[in-house]
Amino acid sequence: MLKPAWVPAVRFNPAIIREQLMPSTPRFRRAIAGCMITLPILACSAVPVAAAAPSCTAAASPACYLQFEPAGAKGVMHYYASRPAGNSRADAAPTRALIAVHGHPRDADKTFDAALLATRRAGRMEDTLVVAPLFQVADADAGKCHTAGVPAARAGDLLWTCESWLDGGVASNDAIIGSFDALDALAATLKRQWPSLKTITVAGFSAGGQMVQHYIGFAADPAGVSMRYVVADPGTWLYFHPLRPQPVASGQPADWSLCTAADSGACRFRMTAPAKDCPSVNQWKYGMENLPGHLAGNAPRARRHYAKADIHYLEGALDSSAAKGAFYPILDKSCAAAAQGPYRMQRGLAYAAYDRALLAPGKKRTVTLVPDCAHDVGCVFPSEAARPALFGDN
Repeated sequence: MLKPAWVPAVRFNPAIIREQLMPSTPRFRRAIAGCMITLPILACSAVPVAAAAPSCTAAASPACYLQFEPAGAKGVMHYYASRPAGNSRADAAPTRALIAVHGHPRDADKTFDAALLATRRAGRMEDTLVVAPLFQVADADAGKCHTAGVPAARAGDLLWTCESWLDGGVASNDAIIGSFDALDALAATLKRQWPSLKTITVAGFSAGGQMVQHYIGFAADPAGVSMRYVVADPGTWLYFHPLRPQPVASGQPADWSLCTAADSGACRFRMTAPAKDCPSVNQWKYGMENLPGHLAGNAPRARRHYAKADIHYLEGALDSSAAKGAFYPILDKSCAAAAQGPYRMQRGLAYAAYDRALLAPGKKRTVTLVPDCAHDVGCVFPSEAARPALFGDN
């Protein structure tokens, strides 16, 4: 009898098996060898790992956990990837990459799985490389932002704090590389490993959405590839002007309660100066004042670059209250955050209005509201509503 310790090496997900594999194929028969399906549970006898190696196109696993060293850095970063680098088969070469950035719990595995499911449902597994980076935190602090099952930091890893990676902060063990630099390096590494790539989409959810939205203005553009960005359900946004959206009705200030998923069209805004009793409202990470030194040199470019970028906004339609599932207790409620709106969905609607009014009027960026989803990447990313944003499909 094999020891039970072998079992975790084989990670089965019945929903993924049902969706990805057909019962009539040899691949399906191999995948369920030694298993008895009694939904919702898949019971498996222990089999040698070599006989049931996890597929990186099915779910995150240690076999999919790769690393790279950003140029000039004194350490490495890890990421999950849906296929190994250097596959020379022309018919297997991806033309797209989807980089999915995790939230505050650094749940890179869950984010990777959500991006995989989105890619599978879109029918894009053949041409899309799915990647989910992990911003590591030292063991002493990781308990505050850790998800069970995600690998701990290793010797030689670049390290951030639970908060610093969100807004471009430099690594705590390498003062020359910030988290924005790390994303630049990852995109460049993927393009180098896969010259076939034509488009890279960087999509973030929750704290990852906040990170990506702040990153856009400061991002480098790798040669030979088009960059796209998807910002989903961030807690707060980076404003480039000292103005904030104020809901109005009939030309008069109105309550935020007008802005609902059921009738988002009723939500109209006027750009106004925020209250003067909140000195942090225009300071980084909410605005462009007091930028960190390593970003300050790029401030003049940041707004122009953001305005020109290919950006798409997503919000869970139910991420709009203090109800269960919206994770309201962890939402930033500082005065600077409150000036952007009361809840994530309303803050997203407000930012899109600001974008259309002051940042990029010609692009007419809007928010896609994802029905029946609250604050859950596993609901938002794989949804049909999110597909055009994530994959550029009409």
